[in-house]
Amino acid sequence: MAELWGGETRKAVENFPVSGERVPLPVVHWLGRIKGAAARVNGDLGLLDTALAERISAAADAVAAGDHDDQFPVDVFQTGSGTSSNMNANEVIAALAGDPVHPNDHVNMGQSSNDVFPSAVHAAALQEVVDRLLPALEHLGDTLAGKAEEWKDIVKTGRTHLMDAVPVTLGQEFAGYAAQIRQGHARVSDATARLGQIPLGGTAAGTGLNTHPEFAERVRARLVEETGLPIAAPADGFEAQGARDGLVEVSGALKVVAVSLTKIANDIAILGSGPRAGLAEIFLPELQKGSSIMPGKVNPVIPEVVLQVAAQVIGNDTAITIGGMQGNFELNVRIPLLARNLLGSIHLLTTTSRLFADRCIAGIEPNLPRLTELAEGNLQVATALNPHIGYDKGAAIVKEATASGRPLREVAREHGVEESVLDEALDLRKIAAGSSA
Repeated sequence: MAELWGGETRKAVENFPVSGERVPLPVVHWLGRIKGAAARVNGDLGLLDTALAERISAAADAVAAGDHDDQFPVDVFQTGSGTSSNMNANEVIAALAGDPVHPNDHVNMGQSSNDVFPSAVHAAALQEVVDRLLPALEHLGDTLAGKAEEWKDIVKTGRTHLMDAVPVTLGQEFAGYAAQIRQGHARVSDATARLGQIPLGGTAAGTGLNTHPEFAERVRARLVEETGLPIAAPADGFEAQGARDGLVEVSGALKVVAVSLTKIANDIAILGSGPRAGLAEIFLPELQKGSSIMPGKVNPVIPEVVLQVAAQVIGNDTAITIGGMQGNFELNVRIPLLARNLLGSIHLLTTTSRLFADRCIAGIEPNLPRLTELAEGNLQVATALNPHIGYDKGAAIVKEATASGRPLREVAREHGVEESVLDEALDLRKIAAGSSA
């Protein structure tokens, strides 16, 4: 297809041969959506000829639909305001609309790169979070919670400091994982209110120069009507262009999700380690050969993917934090970097959460004989004897049992603990139930 862009886009392509990575397509699509709504509003306000407004809005709708993704060649590492991508959108839409539509005078009417590009980034991230990430996190949380319910009566050894601790249930462990993901869902969801505040209408420096006083409100109303997303006016127009704190906040919530996923994936990989020299308390789904040289080896491939993704999201957040703190006076000029990393994190967490749920968590099976063996051999059940014999006597029993390799009950009996006390105190299910208090 012939190039639809013009001179400004060509200059940007020549000036920024940096990464070969283009601006994220959700941002491109939202540039189209915003410019389509802007043309309709300018037509309604009598600022733009009705026929031109219709042609511009139709062309912008096609960009928003992804029909012209190949017409946006500018590298993501470009001028920090996103001016090059805004001009790219103006030129493509003007070319699609046809003469005499002008990229600046008509397509960009009432707008500036300084308010339109960050608005597109916020809206793109908001839509990806609401439509894709939050449902994916909900699915992962539900999958973990389903396993927690299924395994609520399977007693196993608890561990603290990587050492044996009092018994818990496998269900309790997985309920903790489910709660982590659901808390992460809540954190991300809470941040969407600020994410949806877009700086549209501020034009160059937040003053609204060259914009009709009703323009921004009407465009936002159209965008809300079209998408149902919680798009709103900013708390302050100068804050909304000088800072990108809404993007930084969401990234921070994504980082917490990545931290949670790291904890969960590490635990699951270790719980499934073995089959003979590890914990081997659970069986992970066997998805592929684990070694090109060791026959029969199966590795925790999905947890390993999760751990790599989590590390990338945390790295993305560091770059976003640095980009967010470098807003100077009336404009943050690290917006393309923020867009790249935030939308990248959202995409990675979305796909990986579903992958983790469907190709790992859903297929895990408990190794019941191993869980029982380790739980019954756990010397820390002696903790339940503390109310009956005291901490010091309990410690002496544990030390002797550890040194001799003999069963805890046998050693306790020799230390004068009555059988009825042992029967009552060393009930593993009762101990596990008490550990949830």
